Amino acid sequence: MNDDVTQYINKTQPWQIDVCEKLRAMIDETVPGVEERLLYGKPHYLKNGHYAAVIAVAKSKVSFMVFNATDIPEVKGFLRSMGNGERKTVDITEGQDVDYGTLAGFLGKTTAAL
Repeated sequence: MNDDVTQYINKTQPWQIDVCEKLRAMIDETVPGVEERLLYGKPHYLKNGHYAAVIAVAKSKVSFMVFNATDIPEVKGFLRSMGNGERKTVDITEGQDVDYGTLAGFLGKTTAAL
């Protein structure tokens, strides 16, 4: 675990800390050898030097984005495309039930070839 990422997370609201820590654990369990770094002011996760995921905290949400996700379909109201569809994002709000297993499935698929 990267100290800079821990500091980033600990500056957020209590519910966001909980979500971020669960995402962080899910990423670590899902992506063997994942590297955690604070880049561009946000926690980024790399596998073999390639971007795998990013966590971004905003005032009222936590966003979790996966890269290399062209083959992952959008899920209306849950998973949205970013840019040309190569990235997919989930926005998590306070009190929302989060299916970390589904997110791990997306992440596993998008990092398998890295």
